[in-house]
Amino acid sequence: MGSVMYEIMQQEIRPLLAVDIIEQLHRQFALLSGGRGKDGAPIITFPEYSGFSDVPEEDFLNVVTYLTSIPSLDAASVGFIIIIDRRKDKWSSVKASLSRIAGAFPGNLQLVLVLRPSRFLHRAMADIGIKLQKDDFKMKIVMLNSLSDLHGYVDKGQLTRELGGSLEYCHSQWIHHRTAIENFAMTVKTTAQMLQKFGTDLAETELPNDVQCTKDLLIAHTDKHNNLKDELKLALKQGTTLLGCIKEQAAKSENHKLSPDEMENETTVERLLAQLDETENALEQFWCKHHVKLEQCLQLRHFEQDFREVKVSLDSLMDTLTSLLVIRDCVAGVKLQLKELKTLQEKAQPTLEKAQLHALHGDQLIQSNHYAVDSIRPKCVELRRVCDDFSNEAKKKTDILSKSLQIHIGIDKVNKWCESGIYLLASQAVDKCQSQEGAELALTDIEHFLESAEKNQLNELRNLHNQYEVVLSDDIKASALKAMKRLEDVQDMFEKRQVSLKRLSAKQTRPVQPVAPRPESSPKRPLPKNKGSMTTWSQQPLSRRASDNSSKQLAEADPNKKKNVHRAKAGIKIEVMHEGSQGGSTHVVVTNETEESLSNRRR
Repeated sequence: MGSVMYEIMQQEIRPLLAVDIIEQLHRQFALLSGGRGKDGAPIITFPEYSGFSDVPEEDFLNVVTYLTSIPSLDAASVGFIIIIDRRKDKWSSVKASLSRIAGAFPGNLQLVLVLRPSRFLHRAMADIGIKLQKDDFKMKIVMLNSLSDLHGYVDKGQLTRELGGSLEYCHSQWIHHRTAIENFAMTVKTTAQMLQKFGTDLAETELPNDVQCTKDLLIAHTDKHNNLKDELKLALKQGTTLLGCIKEQAAKSENHKLSPDEMENETTVERLLAQLDETENALEQFWCKHHVKLEQCLQLRHFEQDFREVKVSLDSLMDTLTSLLVIRDCVAGVKLQLKELKTLQEKAQPTLEKAQLHALHGDQLIQSNHYAVDSIRPKCVELRRVCDDFSNEAKKKTDILSKSLQIHIGIDKVNKWCESGIYLLASQAVDKCQSQEGAELALTDIEHFLESAEKNQLNELRNLHNQYEVVLSDDIKASALKAMKRLEDVQDMFEKRQVSLKRLSAKQTRPVQPVAPRPESSPKRPLPKNKGSMTTWSQQPLSRRASDNSSKQLAEADPNKKKNVHRAKAGIKIEVMHEGSQGGSTHVVVTNETEESLSNRRR
């Protein structure tokens, strides 16, 4: 675009335009009819003009200068041929015309042809005068007596009808064409200047940093471009119309041909139209690049704006997710956290999808050769990184919460089982366990409850603790260890109770009938008092020791009883000490024991 505009701007600026000297041109004291000499020299005609000597010097100089500026440089370099028609004038007029031309003609003068005055006296004076003053004029002058002599120098086809030729020439039309061509040339130049300024403005424009300003700039530049396009269309229409008017001359008749000047006018208009066309193409190419840049700038600003909004949402989601890292210390709390986490993930899904789509949009911008690739690519990477971080952290958090929930459920199951076990142990009355049926019933309850520990998979807590120990918090691990320790303690209590109940059940395998002691076989000594029958089993080992010791002491204190035992064969009365309910002993009299059965019991 720049080279075309430079060429237009550097075109020769003519000192005068037809519109500037329109009145002087209308006087027709000098004409550029369009004819050419045999060597292509342009012909300027000074027709008969009665007031030629009255034409101001400035007007004469302007018209002659303008006429010599119209032919092409090639034609002008050959030199001009001037035809002065003074057939109806006198020698003084001829002399004045030659003097003016010799003193002020701005172009390269090749030949001056003078149609001398037709009256005899003035013709004679012209012959004498030209011989005497020819060297003073310093130009080649040929005095002609008639048109036939003129035709010997210039072809009739290059001469107007006034000079006996056949060249069609209309001065008013010539002026109209000249003004139209020059107006068109000025339009082309002005348009080129406008385009150059527009291109400079676009090149120097700084791209805005926000969406709205970018939109406003895009609209403003688009409007200005459209206005220039309209100006170009008008100029093209003007040039096309002018070219049609010039060619219309040749269409008037089959034999008519455009004069060299008319052909030059046609060439000039065509050249200007070609320049306009090239200028329009250059403008469109430049505008397309600039428009693409503005659109890419707008895309970038939209991308940056959306990136900031999505990034703020993602950061907020990450902050919310981070706040869930402190795991609560109960099943309900962990379940609530899992619910909150699921709700957060559902809430985050549209934002994550939007971020992924935005990153994909950034990839498309990069693939479309966006000028800001270095700014777009890191933002796409950042969006995907944050999305991955959120998804991975949410997945990790879900995994930890799920495992923590399993641990908490296991801890609750253990604690509930232990509490139920302790209640069961506390609710078993010792006096009810003195009978075989009561002891077996209590033993069955103990065994069933121990079996429930297997059914409830309470020992699974230890496996879960060992398996998830790496990801669990210290508080949860401490709670799990505490629960496992409690489970072991309660299980030990049950095992001890189970052993005690089995021992009681084994001692009562034979039926024992209590009988009243005989006075002669039983010493009168007070029996240990029974302190109660509802003592818990936590004191049973002490009661058993006390019972055994009491029985031993009783036997040692009464040697006669010991002797009676050895002597007894049948119907022997025996005092037996059973475990009391609170660490004491019960004095029971057993009768009808055989020595053999006694030996068995001793064993």
